[in-house]
Amino acid sequence: MLLCLPLTTHLLPLTLQAMTTAFQAVSGVANACQILPTVITGGQPNAGQLRALKEAGGGIVLDVRDPMEPRPVDEGAMVRELGMDYVNVPVRAGSLDDNTLERILGVLRGAGDRTVFFHCGSGNRVGGALIPYFILDHRMEEQDAVDQAMRVGLRSAEMMEWGLDYARRHSSGGES
Repeated sequence: MLLCLPLTTHLLPLTLQAMTTAFQAVSGVANACQILPTVITGGQPNAGQLRALKEAGGGIVLDVRDPMEPRPVDEGAMVRELGMDYVNVPVRAGSLDDNTLERILGVLRGAGDRTVFFHCGSGNRVGGALIPYFILDHRMEEQDAVDQAMRVGLRSAEMMEWGLDYARRHSSGGES
């Protein structure tokens, strides 16, 4: 961030500091990526990163980890205490269905101009779930959507096929 100061500021103590962006707040998270202006993705954040995210204007934490997966903090309680929305949509074996994707897409589509931090443990599940969002909502070609999903952490063929299958069936050329 570029700060422009009047010439007289050399007479005053310099205490100005560039404001942290939401992406900078979570930049230490595994596979942190700002894939869209209001969507930041990554792995599991810690308490300090969640606090920094709130201070930088974060509005929603979308967690696709199973509630039984270990976390460094009670993430839901902490996010709510900080005044952000917390949504948990578990993505695990047996939940790779349309209902799960529609819940995730509902959060992303309903966020408006609020910044969403969308995470799992590493970014793999996030990447799979973003494929239909990229294709259906941002009109990306399939390969571009897969490339972007891999950029955020997609490593599983199963997650990739889950996202692609949904997008193909719900695109204007597919069945709804």
